[in-house]
Amino acid sequence: MGQGFQRQRHIVDFTLSALWRRKGRNLSLLMVYALVVFSLASVMFFSHALKREAALLLSGAPEMVVQRMLAGRHELVPAGYLEKIREIRGVRSARGRLWGYYYDATFGANYTFMVPDNLPVEPGRVILGAGVAKIRRLEAGDLATFLAPDGSPALFEVEQLLSAESELVSADLVLLSAADFAKFFGQPDGYFTDLVLKVGNPNELTTIANKVVALLPDTRPILREEMARTYDAVFDWRGGMLVFILTGSLLSFAILAWDKASGLSGEEKREIGILKAIGWETSDVILLKFWEGLVISLSAFLLGIIFAYIHVFFTPAPLLAPALKGWSVLYPDFRLTPFIDPSQLFTLFFLSVVPYTVATIVPAWRAAIVDPAAVMRS
Repeated sequence: MGQGFQRQRHIVDFTLSALWRRKGRNLSLLMVYALVVFSLASVMFFSHALKREAALLLSGAPEMVVQRMLAGRHELVPAGYLEKIREIRGVRSARGRLWGYYYDATFGANYTFMVPDNLPVEPGRVILGAGVAKIRRLEAGDLATFLAPDGSPALFEVEQLLSAESELVSADLVLLSAADFAKFFGQPDGYFTDLVLKVGNPNELTTIANKVVALLPDTRPILREEMARTYDAVFDWRGGMLVFILTGSLLSFAILAWDKASGLSGEEKREIGILKAIGWETSDVILLKFWEGLVISLSAFLLGIIFAYIHVFFTPAPLLAPALKGWSVLYPDFRLTPFIDPSQLFTLFFLSVVPYTVATIVPAWRAAIVDPAAVMRS
């Protein structure tokens, strides 16, 4: 046991000294290798963290949203639909929501106007999200002016600003009273934007959705699980597009690994010949090259993972945020909660460390089985 350990230690010591003798070449290889790992790890970490944040946010979303469709488009829902839906067995509660989008041509931003359920707003006043307040430079007590769809200006007093902690879901919000909402958008009385349902048994959501459609054929129920799957699909698609864009760097790295596997330099072959001549076994030479490949690949893997972790979770991720978050004037400023899926690390490790390590062993074995004198003469 002790003799085997000493053997491995001496081989590792020789490996480190050999790597240091060719430090220029190995450092450049390490930088390219780490950059490839960094790019892939950043995409994996960012897309997975975004999907996790979306899942956490959607866990508090309504169990079912019912929209009315007309000519394939979202239409206002008559208040009478509420009474019909409440009669469906299994529906615990149903309420209407008032919300809509507003485009601010001055700042080129889209806002979401909404009538809140649990935060009463007095007529003539609004509560602003952090993004809206920031872009319009408004504080509590200031006056906010919005141009109504009919072209008339609407003046509101800013009652308060929503906390920065909720910016992920409230950056573009403008909360106002039901009366001001109807007046601003010219919405008729007795209509809602959509309906929100709560059911007694979550296992019956699909059954109740089918009953809603049977009772009201012009409606479209949307389940919370469907919204979660949509977000997952969107982030998977965006992450896949980035990986596709990075295909060039992946191919470059593959060529680099193939070049490494295709043969050794003349200096390395002579070194192996000398080692064989002074008594090293073929297994010792293979172990030497194994440790060389492992040191470089594992170092690159750890460096890429560490810098990707810092880039995604401790900075705004400037290299990936526009592509994965989406482009928006009022996109919220937030930090993703650090989270890493062990299966992602294993996959990245297997695809980056293992191939390169194996690629260093094959040419070493070929050189080690040749007569030392022939190797040194070549």
